[in-house]
Amino acid sequence: MTSSTTTALLSRKGVLTWSAVLLTVGLGTSACQSVTPQASAQGTPSASASASATTSPAAALSITPQDGAKSVRPDAPVTVTASNGTLSKVSMSAAGGATIDGELSGDKSVWTATSGLKPKTTYTVSATAVNADGAATSTTSTLRTLTPKDTANYTVIPSGGVVGVGMPVVVQFVSPVDKDKRADVEKRIKVSATPAVKGTWGWLDGRQLIFRPSTYWKTGTKVHVTADVAGIETKKNLWTSTNADTTFTVGSAMVSTVNTKTHRMTVTRNGKVLRVLKVSTGRPGKDTETRSGIKVILSRESVHIMDSTTIGIPKGQPGYYRETTQWAMRLTWSGEFLHSAPWSVGSQGTSNVSHGCTNLSPSDAKWLFDQSKMGDVVKFVGSTRSLEEYNGYTMWNQSSSQWGKKSALAS
Repeated sequence: MTSSTTTALLSRKGVLTWSAVLLTVGLGTSACQSVTPQASAQGTPSASASASATTSPAAALSITPQDGAKSVRPDAPVTVTASNGTLSKVSMSAAGGATIDGELSGDKSVWTATSGLKPKTTYTVSATAVNADGAATSTTSTLRTLTPKDTANYTVIPSGGVVGVGMPVVVQFVSPVDKDKRADVEKRIKVSATPAVKGTWGWLDGRQLIFRPSTYWKTGTKVHVTADVAGIETKKNLWTSTNADTTFTVGSAMVSTVNTKTHRMTVTRNGKVLRVLKVSTGRPGKDTETRSGIKVILSRESVHIMDSTTIGIPKGQPGYYRETTQWAMRLTWSGEFLHSAPWSVGSQGTSNVSHGCTNLSPSDAKWLFDQSKMGDVVKFVGSTRSLEEYNGYTMWNQSSSQWGKKSALAS
């Protein structure tokens, strides 16, 4: 082979060699390009993360209870925790759209649900966290709460309308609430009023949670009550399942005083005397004398049957009675009413002959019925028989601070 031929071959070999080098470099460049990772259920970087390489680890998310959990207690804590980053967005909602409120920790690493969950409900939790470089990680999880064996039913009173200045806010349960659950109930009921008022909650018994303002409501006050109590186990295997709210207005200040000794009832409206009525109250005796103290009209009925069997006196026994009365206004659960009593008109104004009710003439009873409303105040004086604490809405017989001691949240 001549030198010229050798030079030509070397030249060709040189071309081949540099082509190989260039191919190798091209492949290396391709291997270093950024690829967006696939998202997983546990929370890996989303497609919105930067396409450029980062120096910080990806944010990770964990949700408790775990995804797909079933038969979750409605009072179980629901949390979202971010590691290697901070939470930028968290939402939780029930099937149907109702949202659950939550609270974010100071370092934005933990979100905790603050609203109660409802039984027999599916919830979805969605969360996003970002790492130090701003790369986002997102995840979604679902859970379903337990189906209770029984429901703890309750009513918020009043249910609306116009009420008297003595009307409390009452959360009335069908079954008693266990003592260790009462604080949970109380913390989740709010009373707002315009103008604003100060007041106190107290448990009259295991079934009745009552709010009363420090003094009688002012006429014209608008009151809104929100009971966010769904998902509380009031006793073993008995759960509340619904929330409730009510709005009512406070009407004129009807405050009356019945003097059992003078047999007179003084009726006032907004501080002015409207009328002084003749009455006959309960005759002397431990079971018939009308109770003393401040009472509140619990209900109004144009017709009511007075039946002694409801207070333990059966037909055929001394003291038995069954009378149809008109214009009846209940004052105690035990059966004291203001009502028309045409049979005792001769004794009204002079003596006490009833079984404990306050008897009025038909015309006076009708007039009083038309002037009155649920929540009006009737104060009884002159009697030696005390009003039992449980017997009606009796909280006005205590100071505001005394009533506050009955709160499950009292220290």
